Amino acid sequence: MASGEPPRITWRNWVGGARLRTLPLAVAPVAAGAGIAHMLQAFSLPLTLLALAVAVFLQIGVNYANDYSDGIRGTDDFRVGPARLTGSGLVNPKKVLTTALVFFGLAALAGLVAVLMSERWWFLALGAVAILAAWFYTGGKKPYGYAGLGEVMVFIFFGLVATVGTVWLQTEVQNQDAWVAGAGVGLFAVAVLVVNNLRDIPTDTLAGKRTLAVRMGDRASRSLYILCVLLPFALPLLYGPLLSGMILVWFVLVLVLPAVIIVITAKTPRELILVLQLTSFAALAYGVLVGVAFAF
Repeated sequence: MASGEPPRITWRNWVGGARLRTLPLAVAPVAAGAGIAHMLQAFSLPLTLLALAVAVFLQIGVNYANDYSDGIRGTDDFRVGPARLTGSGLVNPKKVLTTALVFFGLAALAGLVAVLMSERWWFLALGAVAILAAWFYTGGKKPYGYAGLGEVMVFIFFGLVATVGTVWLQTEVQNQDAWVAGAGVGLFAVAVLVVNNLRDIPTDTLAGKRTLAVRMGDRASRSLYILCVLLPFALPLLYGPLLSGMILVWFVLVLVLPAVIIVITAKTPRELILVLQLTSFAALAYGVLVGVAFAF
């Protein structure tokens, strides 16, 4: 690049804006829910794929929406790490917003098809609430992500709602296993957000972003992370005597234990980047293996 020539945004920047490393958090609850639906002899591949599409498109949509909202608020002015699309000033914020709305629209379209196939009409209201929750995480005048409520909503929507919703989309049978599995997956999703916000405590404090980590402080946030990644293993402990496949879930500790050690010993925010990656993959492995254990 010639001297003085402004940097250009490429397709890699747009892919980076989608934050693909967060997608395991969308896949995990659907995988767990699909396994439970199979156990109930109600598994439908088309409905499962549509539920997966809703979760993935919603996750990408919220990532672009966060990029837009944080950028126009100036929150990313204090960011340490790869520049965001909006915060970098190199992309028109309206383009980022439009991209977020496109993915929200794709999620809504996939959800509508799923509703038409399943005739679960009340899912229309649930889908609308999910999209609104995705937007107001960092959007609107009083985003709940700035008030320390992000972890609560992540647990609800990327844990309970996504897991139980995948099951209910395929069967009317009420099953407590879906709630238990959803709680386990949701705790992993919370852990990812906790360690992300733990890393960003210094910059979020400067930006006036009062995340749960900022409110709790460094030490308490580390303890919360450890609790969130270890508590889900109550599920294989509880179901182990009933489902032999639950033994596989314990292998997720291969990813979890190194992450816990790093969180305990880390002295700089950069060290926590690996924890984000390990926790995201652990969430995916947990959701898939829980689903397999229930299915077979």
